[in-house]
Amino acid sequence: MEERILNSAYYELCAAVTQVVREVAAQIVMPRYLHVVREHKSDGTIFTEVDIAAQQALTERLQRLRPRPVIGEEEMSEAMQRQLWDEGGAGLWVIDPIDGTTNFVAGVPFFAISVAYFVEGRAVIGVVYDPATREMFAASRGGGVTMNGLKLPLRPPAGNLAECVGGVDFKRIPKRLGDELATRPPYYSQRNFGCSTLEWAYVAAGRLDLLLHGGQKLWDYAAGRLLLEEAGGRMCTLKHDDFDADDLWKRSVIAAADPMLFSAWRDWIRARC
Repeated sequence: MEERILNSAYYELCAAVTQVVREVAAQIVMPRYLHVVREHKSDGTIFTEVDIAAQQALTERLQRLRPRPVIGEEEMSEAMQRQLWDEGGAGLWVIDPIDGTTNFVAGVPFFAISVAYFVEGRAVIGVVYDPATREMFAASRGGGVTMNGLKLPLRPPAGNLAECVGGVDFKRIPKRLGDELATRPPYYSQRNFGCSTLEWAYVAAGRLDLLLHGGQKLWDYAAGRLLLEEAGGRMCTLKHDDFDADDLWKRSVIAAADPMLFSAWRDWIRARC
């Protein structure tokens, strides 16, 4: 009974979060699309004043729903992020105000707003919103996952690896593995969209069958992981079968929408690492 009550509460909170995200996208993000100048952080990655404005708006509005700490990508030191995580067992928001900032700046309509809510180290709500297509991917733990109200996945998985479409980021994977994927891939076709949160959502939706990334930050996978779990998918890292056994702050990803495809994909990758 208690678990059903919690699931219901998370479902209702998830609906409220989707409304907040839609509002921030409509009021802050999209009016500035194609009208921003990029800047560079100390690590060389880019950001814009829209990233900062969206993070501030999300933080303020999400804390009205649940007054808990917020870990965001922008304007927050790594030490502060780690402190908030350590102190956030009772509840913690993890947000990416604009994932795919390079796409956003360049006018490529593939970027997203991502929000996850954690309790005791586990995501219980995950939301990924694509403002360009107005597709809202939303999941609550134990409550399933939808895209604009449609239950995911939207299509059945491929029958085997040779029929799969894979989302692969080549930048951070071992050279031998990258060479094998470039010259003798096990799948039918490969895509990389430059927006990790949406790629997780696309695997959950069945638009991508496979996913591989050499190192994602917490806010890159926080919401998407729950989307995929609720869609019945599986995930691990390059080194660990237990996804949570790897570094919280920079975690590699091997994932698939179907458990059998996942096993074949994982084994193929690890044999070449």
